[in-house]
Amino acid sequence: MAVYLTKESKVLVQGMTGGEGMKHTRRMIAAGTDVVGGVNPRKAGRTADFGDRAVPVFGSVADGMRSTGADVTVVFVPPAFARSAVTEAADAGIGLAVVITEGVPVHDSVAFTTYAKARGTRVIGPNCPGLISPGQSNAGIIPADIAKPGRIGLVSKSGTLTYQLMYELRDIGFSTCVGIGGDPVVGTTHIDCLTAFEDDPDTDLVVLIGEIGGDAEERAAAHIRDHITKPVVGYLAGFTAPEGKTMGHAGAIVSGSSGTAQGKKAALEAAGVRVGSTPTETARLVLDLLGNRT
Repeated sequence: MAVYLTKESKVLVQGMTGGEGMKHTRRMIAAGTDVVGGVNPRKAGRTADFGDRAVPVFGSVADGMRSTGADVTVVFVPPAFARSAVTEAADAGIGLAVVITEGVPVHDSVAFTTYAKARGTRVIGPNCPGLISPGQSNAGIIPADIAKPGRIGLVSKSGTLTYQLMYELRDIGFSTCVGIGGDPVVGTTHIDCLTAFEDDPDTDLVVLIGEIGGDAEERAAAHIRDHITKPVVGYLAGFTAPEGKTMGHAGAIVSGSSGTAQGKKAALEAAGVRVGSTPTETARLVLDLLGNRT
């Protein structure tokens, strides 16, 4: 099994005919994703050539869903158009919207994540690498060749660290890896993914990657303590960040003692999470725990 994305998922790509959209649609198709259409109102009725597959372009998400049965959309549109793209997808009733776009204004993210949730559309992102269920489907920009199917679930704020932990644990494999994005407002949280992995019978252990700033990891720790029975291994980016500097993601804002890596590590460890000091050590902790469960 997998969470949110399976081999049965039918994927639309909003912004498919742009440069980034074309490049990553080609990579998604190569990974086995069932990309059934693109969306561009100015190019409706055309097709995009991806070698052995010609993908139709629709004028709207609703048209694409009616014609193909799509249940996932991946959004590769400029930041100014992300809000309208997600709103359109939610109005069409799509189940999952994966927003790759970086630089979305926070007030737009607040608006479209709230709007989508009220209409039953799960948003992943914005400013995220998407998600992959290895061997099944890949929605976004995560490299498909760095991990195989397995029984580890991964949820991460950081795209780069998603890739690194996937590579470190490539011989074990993953059920699903979800890059939730590092912006201050995102549609899907660590807690959402932890709950999904807890309910997935084919996920044995969860890797949680966080970073300095905000309190998402502290809230995840409380949820783990109260609701998660599967082992969780954590890694936190930002222990060496210089004090008083804005680092990396828009969400990585530290004020005084709030949002520090040390505080997050303490909260996670108090909830029973083993936290690695480096990605390689984190991978070793996963291997130790999996070895103890066999």
